[in-house]
Amino acid sequence: LVNKWDLMEKDTHTAKAYEEDVKQRLAPFTDVPVIFTSVTDRKRIHKAMEMALQVFQDRSRRVPTHKLNEVMLPEIERHQPPMYKGKTVRIKYVTQLPTAVPSFAFYCNLPQYVKAPYKRFLENKIREHFRYLGVPVRIFLRKK
Repeated sequence: LVNKWDLMEKDTHTAKAYEEDVKQRLAPFTDVPVIFTSVTDRKRIHKAMEMALQVFQDRSRRVPTHKLNEVMLPEIERHQPPMYKGKTVRIKYVTQLPTAVPSFAFYCNLPQYVKAPYKRFLENKIREHFRYLGVPVRIFLRKK
């Protein structure tokens, strides 16, 4: 939430440049919504409240296991986890865990060999398909 936006000197690309700067400073949290408000001019206050409600709804969203597998397993087939010492990591299925923060468990044969970049790939694909805007998403790899 960027407040006092009415005090900024603006040209045609000010908001876009400022939003990119905010997202760069918040890296690696690039999915955080940025809203420019002005309380004195009463601009976009309702939009900020609507976005807060949307983030809350996204945080409490449950995705059925069959839907997760239907979407994520083809993505995993297209971009498989890297091999480790000639061993292939095979992800069998995915399910959402019953936690306050959206958490997903990927069951595979060799979870200890899946590195952080591939976990980020899985998180980004979940965000892409199921729209978890501004919500932390946790990824766990478990032995099947």
